[in-house]
Amino acid sequence: MALASAASAQHDYPNKPIRFIVPYPPGGSTDPQARMAAQKLTERWGQPVIVDNRGGANTIIGTDAVAKAPPDGYTILLGSNALATSPALFPHLPYDTLKDFDPVATIAKSHNILVLNPSVPANTLQELIALAKAKPGQLNYASSGVGANVHLVGELFNIVAGTKMQHVPYKGSGPALSDLIGGQVQLSFQTPISVVAHIKSGKLKPIAVTGDKRLAALPQVPTFAEAGLPQYDPTLGWFGIVAPAGTPRVIIDKMSSAMAAILATPDTQEFLTKQGMEPLISTPEQMNAMIRAQIDKYAKIVKAANIKMGN
Repeated sequence: MALASAASAQHDYPNKPIRFIVPYPPGGSTDPQARMAAQKLTERWGQPVIVDNRGGANTIIGTDAVAKAPPDGYTILLGSNALATSPALFPHLPYDTLKDFDPVATIAKSHNILVLNPSVPANTLQELIALAKAKPGQLNYASSGVGANVHLVGELFNIVAGTKMQHVPYKGSGPALSDLIGGQVQLSFQTPISVVAHIKSGKLKPIAVTGDKRLAALPQVPTFAEAGLPQYDPTLGWFGIVAPAGTPRVIIDKMSSAMAAILATPDTQEFLTKQGMEPLISTPEQMNAMIRAQIDKYAKIVKAANIKMGN
């Protein structure tokens, strides 16, 4: 009878509110995607999906809360590539990304644009690489902090291009972008939504964009492959849903198929495009493979660049 009751509860899922933990402070760049997904799932299921911002400790606080939550589908996490970078950056995590979570569904992926302050005497990727090699350690690139995605993307560029650009971490993307525009640093790898307006106003100079195609908002900006560095292929930033390990497969499948249907709608695609992102539909197995590949890739970058958190 107990087994029958549990099975019935799974097939009736959801029959009460769902807590959607976002491991970032409110108002950040992740909030729009989380709130969009929560709203769409609420509309689809008739049960409230409530966004709960649990920022702090480089996403560890909110992520750990989900790792330790009951695996019943009523506490889920807005996962990101932080799930893949944290194991390399923090050796003593209170959770194991691969053992303590079940991937459910991806939501979107983002790109990075390499942008320069207009004073930098380079107008193409090859000119920038030549300049960086001629002045090792003299070109500075800004990021939102040590271990942030932009930091790792920048270090991968150094490895692939054979340059020695200096990383300058800031406390957030806002101050980093402000100093980039002001000329205190020379370049950065920013998200499209952060820099499109500054590019169009001439405050920043775009050089290349990650991914396999140009951005609709900036069709004049080549991809890194088009610009002559096809081997530079940083893992794109992404957002998605993960659940505590052991969540019943019927619940994971229901949530995964719901997100796939939501992402296929024109209004959701338009919303994400305006956020500078692309819809990313995947099965739980595909998401799991992506996370595993990212963990390996980021571990190599962190080791090669000798990145130490807190230094």
